[in-house]
Amino acid sequence: MIDVARQVFDIEIEELVKVKNKIDNEFNNVVEVIFKTKGKVILTGIGKTGIIAKKIAASLASTGTSAFFMQSAEALHGDLGMVNKEDIVIAISNSGSSQEILNIIPSLKKIGCIIIAITGNKNSQLADAADYIIDVGVDREACPMNLAPTSSTTATLLMGDALTVALIKKREFMPENFALYHPGGALGKRLLTKVKDIYVKR
Repeated sequence: MIDVARQVFDIEIEELVKVKNKIDNEFNNVVEVIFKTKGKVILTGIGKTGIIAKKIAASLASTGTSAFFMQSAEALHGDLGMVNKEDIVIAISNSGSSQEILNIIPSLKKIGCIIIAITGNKNSQLADAADYIIDVGVDREACPMNLAPTSSTTATLLMGDALTVALIKKREFMPENFALYHPGGALGKRLLTKVKDIYVKR
C-alpha cells in the first residue's frame, strides 16, 4: 500500500506540472478583474468540485477578497438572488458540462455579472459561456480506474491557491489585515496577542 500511496503522489505531481505550464495571460486577466471588482466573488460548483469551490471561497474571503460559496443546485432554487450585476461568478466544473451549473448560466447572463470558468475542458458549454477561462485540465486521474476525481480536484484546489496568493500580493495584504479576519483560534491568538495581554505584574 505504501507503493500505491507513492504512485498517487507521483501521478498527481506529474499532472500538476502540466497544469502549471498551461498558466498564461488569462490568469493575469482573471486576477485583474477580481482585484478591480466593486462587487462580490461567488464560487459555485457541485459535488467534489463544489467542495473545492467552498475552500477557494474561504481562502479568498480570509485574505481580503469579498467571496462566498453558492451551491449550484441551491442557486436554481432561489440562491441566485445573492448575485448582482457587479459580482463575479467563478463556476468550477472539470467536465464543463455539469448540468446544475449549466442550468444557472442563462440567469447569470441576464443578471449581467462576469462569469469565470475553471474547467478541465476548454471546449465545453461552460467555457463557451464564460468571459474568462482558466484551464485545469489533467490527462490522468490518480484513481486506478481513471474515474474518481483526484488529480483534477487537486489541480483545481492548487489553482485556487494560486489565485488567492496572487491577490494577496496584488492587494499588498499584510499580517495585520490577516489578523482582522482571523480573530479566533491559535492563528488569531498568535497574530493578535500582545505582551500586555499575558504579562503578570508581580
